[in-house]
Amino acid sequence: MSTNNPKIALVFDWMTTYGGAEKVNLQLHRMFPEAPIFTSIYNPKKIKGFEKAKIYTSFINKLPLAKNRHQIYLSLMPQAYENFDLSNFDIVISSSHSCAKGIITKPETLHISYCHAPMRYAWGEWTKYITDYKMNPLLKYFGKKQIHKIRIWDRLSAERVDSFISNSTTTQRRINKYYKKQSTVIFPSINANEYEINEDIGDYYLAVGRLIPYKKFDLLIESFKKNKLPLKIVGTGISENDLREQAAGHKNIEFLGHTSNSQLIKLYSQAKALIFPQLEDFGITPLESMASGRPVIAYGAGGALDTIIDGETGYYFKQQTPGALNETIQLFEKDIENFSATKIRQHSLKFHHDQFEKKFRDHLHTEWEKWNANR
Repeated sequence: MSTNNPKIALVFDWMTTYGGAEKVNLQLHRMFPEAPIFTSIYNPKKIKGFEKAKIYTSFINKLPLAKNRHQIYLSLMPQAYENFDLSNFDIVISSSHSCAKGIITKPETLHISYCHAPMRYAWGEWTKYITDYKMNPLLKYFGKKQIHKIRIWDRLSAERVDSFISNSTTTQRRINKYYKKQSTVIFPSINANEYEINEDIGDYYLAVGRLIPYKKFDLLIESFKKNKLPLKIVGTGISENDLREQAAGHKNIEFLGHTSNSQLIKLYSQAKALIFPQLEDFGITPLESMASGRPVIAYGAGGALDTIIDGETGYYFKQQTPGALNETIQLFEKDIENFSATKIRQHSLKFHHDQFEKKFRDHLHTEWEKWNANR
């Protein structure tokens, strides 16, 4: 095994939808372009940027509906990741919010896991997560029966990790609680250079993300049905039809579906503010909004506490209710002129790609030196 030029592999959770974790995965791929990628499922039609990567998928990738409904194969994920042969690698970097960290490596291999969150459907408010998730009732019933086994496997698989990196202080606490492991916080990042300040601010508020239950778009709709202010929603997902029905007859609420990156950049830069109502382990969209010089109105918990400065780059609301959100929006409407686009953007630069890369490479170098010194 080479100590000066270690052979690296990347292991990702399913590559079927594009979100914050996938943005981190893409940066890891760009940092280590020669490292092969191992993942349970890969849908190249939905995940872009990996066209030149050498990608190995599991047996699940060939099963019916896998590339669009990975959830139905959760019980097979442990087997899929344990079947990967990683014996030829010196360092394995897993990027995981689910099962990727469960790979098995030989004793000589260093396994570093970038944890986006311990499985949220197995820990914490797991009952609410499964109850709210829209899927076939029969699949949901059997899913609940399997969660206990998944939880046991998830806890045991955490013991296979030699070094945890957490994406936020919230995730750091959860890793400690559920896995009894220490971790180093390295925040995800954005390419701040893609975004710019726009002097032409519109009259609308913006929300961006996958339309799934825990993202709390239903809360946004109820709030804006009451305050009558313009709201633009970017994203698609399993809750889209229900949300459109909820907003029916309210012309101030507009669903934009999927937008191009250039369209999204413009929407960020001209919005009054981004609304971020969910409890996230970290959350990339607030960074993108702030890189555009626009403030964020966020639920004051989770990863938002690591990125948003209350009163300077946005406002927090304390309860996930329409009343609490609308009170904060009213406060923001009165105070909007006091927010400096330049200062907000300057704050976002702390989360630029180069910061992530430097901290990640420094951590990797330190852990690799310790690993070899202790063998």
